[in-house]
Amino acid sequence: MEKSLVNDNPLLLPLNKQQTIYDGFITVQERDFRMRIVLPPDRQLKEAKLHCCWQLKHLLRGYEHIVKQRLQQSADLVGFILELKTVLEVVLKSHPECRSIPPPQYYSQLISEMETLGWDKLLFIDTEFRMLRLKAEDSAGRQHILTVKLKSKHPAEAPECSADLPVPLAINWTAQGQDVPLCAFVWNQNGKGNKTLSTLEQLHSQFLLVLESLTEFWDVLDEIDSKTWILEPEKPCRSDTTRRIAIGNNVSIKVEVDPSHPKMLPECCLLGAEHVVTPLRNKLNANMHLWNPDSSVLHNLRDVLEIEFPSPATHEKSSFNLECGICYSYRLEAAIPDQVCNDPRCGQPFHQTCLYEWLRALHSSRQSFNIVFGECPYCSKPITVKMAAQKS
Repeated sequence: MEKSLVNDNPLLLPLNKQQTIYDGFITVQERDFRMRIVLPPDRQLKEAKLHCCWQLKHLLRGYEHIVKQRLQQSADLVGFILELKTVLEVVLKSHPECRSIPPPQYYSQLISEMETLGWDKLLFIDTEFRMLRLKAEDSAGRQHILTVKLKSKHPAEAPECSADLPVPLAINWTAQGQDVPLCAFVWNQNGKGNKTLSTLEQLHSQFLLVLESLTEFWDVLDEIDSKTWILEPEKPCRSDTTRRIAIGNNVSIKVEVDPSHPKMLPECCLLGAEHVVTPLRNKLNANMHLWNPDSSVLHNLRDVLEIEFPSPATHEKSSFNLECGICYSYRLEAAIPDQVCNDPRCGQPFHQTCLYEWLRALHSSRQSFNIVFGECPYCSKPITVKMAAQKS
């Protein structure tokens, strides 16, 4: 056993002749962890005591019961060390950030970069000094957050970055004399130029340029948000490109604004009872040529549809928050009632899921492909609904 233990763990050695105390290191994924095992005189593992370095304690947090179980069940010390290494490999694979601890230079470099950038830009930093949230303000005074996840070899290794944006984030990072993409699917390479290592200040400056390129896009949506009633999304974020705008009871228009060309005619979809939507759709098609890219999207929508949108200044939002006629609620998870009875005398709204399940349960209903045909639960007039989309 002793020969096998030494061969597998050459840095873990006995400290006494009785070989009841072992001290040293075990190696897992090219990392050394200090530990000490104290065995009772009979060398039974059930009564053994395990002492770990702080790194090992941190990794095994939440796995203590497994280690204790292995200590109780292993036949000998060699078997236990093998089991312990297996547990550590699982932990390290599930927590890649724990695989390597940054050298002291990492922390001094990080502090130096933050002093240059300004501590007022730092919103949050985690206890491992790996993940930072930096705040930024665009020219319109909107607040934004850039999340940066640093690697242990920073700044020689590119960090991972993310932000609440409607487009992929494109920022360059120069590492080890070469420009590299920070995220494989969103980062651009920089070509030839200055090959000094990038810093957080440069990262923040590039982020500000990205924000300025999206200023007009956010100006368009901010005007829509402030001057109309938005049905969806309930709480828009900066990455949202769509808005469902209330036009009247059970009638709305869903627009999708292009971040690259925010003042061009957006993709539009009118929602509501057919007898109300058809005239609006006809106006949209007939007046499309009147769209003026120099005017705001909201102003153009008014002119093209020949309507005035209800606004917070003139209407209460409750006027448009009509409950589903089946479940008697407005929001069903994230969905709002978007299916409306086409009979002008009824016009009752329903959630798509509610109406689909209701009609499917009736023997009088019939289904053709993904459409169910039946009768309105309120007025018994013909009504149809598409099969509810399955959640992924």
